[in-house]
Amino acid sequence: MKSFSGYKCSLCGTEYLQGQVTYTCPKDGGNLNVVLDIDALKKKFQPEDITSRAEPSLWKYLPLLPVDEPEGDSTPLHAAGWTPVFALPRLAEKLNLKHLWLKDESRNPTASFKDRASAVVVTHAREMKADVVVTASTGNAGAALAGMAAAVGQKAVIFAPKSAPQAKVAQLLIFGARVILVDGTYDDAFDLSIKAANEFGWYCRNTGYNPFTLEGKKTAAFEIWEWWMNAHRDWHSKDSPLDDHPALSIFVSVGDGNIISGIHKGFKDLLALGWIPNMPRIIGVQAEGSAAISNAFHANTETITPVSAKTIADSISVNLPRDGVRAVRAVKETDGTYLTVSDEEIIQAIAELGKLGIFAEPAGAAAYAGLVKATSSGVVGSDDPILVLNTGSGLKDIRAAMQAVVAAPIIEPTLEAVKSLI
Repeated sequence: MKSFSGYKCSLCGTEYLQGQVTYTCPKDGGNLNVVLDIDALKKKFQPEDITSRAEPSLWKYLPLLPVDEPEGDSTPLHAAGWTPVFALPRLAEKLNLKHLWLKDESRNPTASFKDRASAVVVTHAREMKADVVVTASTGNAGAALAGMAAAVGQKAVIFAPKSAPQAKVAQLLIFGARVILVDGTYDDAFDLSIKAANEFGWYCRNTGYNPFTLEGKKTAAFEIWEWWMNAHRDWHSKDSPLDDHPALSIFVSVGDGNIISGIHKGFKDLLALGWIPNMPRIIGVQAEGSAAISNAFHANTETITPVSAKTIADSISVNLPRDGVRAVRAVKETDGTYLTVSDEEIIQAIAELGKLGIFAEPAGAAAYAGLVKATSSGVVGSDDPILVLNTGSGLKDIRAAMQAVVAAPIIEPTLEAVKSLI
């Protein structure tokens, strides 16, 4: 049974019933928030009714999602989410932190956080009997859509900038999507995909446009909530692990703004249900060359001014973030902040995480680079519990990864040659 009652515009607050709107607010173009039927959920569920569900995927939280049980329970569509959290004691010691963890979204079926959104969107598309689902992507969102669509036989069309990493383009093609490379930026691909959707009647998955993407991404907040309760209850004398201080700080890389907005939405849903007494602190990290949302936050405005994005972190390289307003609020409403990091700092972060067995793509490593800056600037203290989100696998962008290491030597096949290197 679907748990939502309708939609509410994030800008003007206008409310809509199911079926009245599809993407954004007709009045002002504002992104829509799915509104849960909180009263009905409170009457039907207690937290343990959700956490006791034996489902190692995001579908564990189906009662809190606006879709019905998806088809294909033995396909990758049903395997998205429920990613591991790793302790990082060596990096914690290096940064003078007592408590540091990383949630590794590279373990998703197509190796990025975007599987969460695509799993929910494809499920909704099937409910709508959509013939084709389309999206614009620098690679990860497209790969996630292509993979989730392939799992259930859904047609998918992906518009990507021609500069997208070849490893990501390969995923799109292998999963059988119709791939169209655009001679332009991600923003050009985004605008063209919407025009195509309108022209051909396709269902559009675009990040920061389709309200169901946020619903998929909010499931990461549910997993963090459950992990924190189970693993760290002994830290706290009160019933809820989010009721003590200092609050958990979550570091999230930000491009379009939809991931950080989704995590914020998940915790807001939990707060509305009364299952947490307060919010964790959310800290956004942007690349210096793509910092439109950070710029707005530090200017104390919700007006998002476009930039000419240029960064090695293609997944967060955006001229005009499509979910900028909600991304600003996600930080402001949780007493967080925005940090920016250079490409050099991102490359260094890739190398640092790699030494612990975590292979992050540039966008994922940006969150850790932000933490490094936060520890040196006083944004977080040594006692603060920290969770860093790695949003994607380094296998997505080998060219960037090779910049973080020294190339392997080539030697003659002799023991003497080996000894000369040791």
